[in-house]
Amino acid sequence: MSLVQIDHLCRSFGGVHAVRDLSLNFDAGQIMGFIGPNGAGKSTSMRILATLDLPSSGDCRVAGLSTVDDADAVRRLIGFMPDGGEPYPHMTVWEYLDFFARAYDLGPVKGRQAVEGVMDFCQLDGISGKLASTLSKGMRQRLSLGRCLIHDPQVLILDEPSAGLDPRARIEFRDLLKALTGRGKAVLISSHILSELDELCDRVAIIEQGRLVAHGTVEDVKSQARQARDVAPGPDRQRLVDLRLAEDRAEWERTLAEQPGVRIERCDRRSATVRLEGGDADQARLAKALMDRGLPLCHCAARADGLEDVFMHLTDGAVQ
Repeated sequence: MSLVQIDHLCRSFGGVHAVRDLSLNFDAGQIMGFIGPNGAGKSTSMRILATLDLPSSGDCRVAGLSTVDDADAVRRLIGFMPDGGEPYPHMTVWEYLDFFARAYDLGPVKGRQAVEGVMDFCQLDGISGKLASTLSKGMRQRLSLGRCLIHDPQVLILDEPSAGLDPRARIEFRDLLKALTGRGKAVLISSHILSELDELCDRVAIIEQGRLVAHGTVEDVKSQARQARDVAPGPDRQRLVDLRLAEDRAEWERTLAEQPGVRIERCDRRSATVRLEGGDADQARLAKALMDRGLPLCHCAARADGLEDVFMHLTDGAVQ
């Protein structure tokens, strides 16, 4: 049995079906990326897993415990970081973490050790006396993560934790999450920064309109998308192709634009990225056509699928 299991989860609000028969699982030491457009049901699912909402049907289990029937016990096993959560403004960093150590009834000795350990791990030592309200966005996110860790949970549920962070803060936050999985934590993380999830996650789940579209390891999901694309008809069967010339040519972009099944994504006098309809044979025909026109083509390669490409191919952009 996996550490976290979501089984046939459904949640409706009147006539709106926010989550529809969602089932997925992940285990200790894994990061599960939760991907979907706004309104897909990600936050609702995460709130149910965090025991903050009840399903219309189905269940979630953490270490075999139901988030419905064993909610109090589950809360000891999870740390939840909601989207847009803010620390209490009139507390210092130390006071904020100490408050939650007391809320979890850790006791004076264990509580102090927990606060010191979290501050060291999240690199908050130098700002323990600063008011939480004066921290930068990146440091507030570190503090929020520290609050989730204060009781040493087995599972972390993080809803858009890197939203609004600058590139350095995102990289540092990502390193913290990797360190946590090295300690055996299981992490469920939602983000719209799909390139980040591509580098970070062991598994991903893509949902749209409350329904699971794809679920598995990152490579498995990419493989599903490639197979669906390769058998798709017409313009749905596409790939990104990077092209490069051995020398600058002024007529390069015009010649590319004349090729059938080609849409230019980016182009300068020596290189280009195009979206090409078709498969390997069509890519070979494009290369031959360019060389037949006297263009010194030295590179023509399909770009490896990233999660952004997978997401765009497997979802329709529908909202509910």
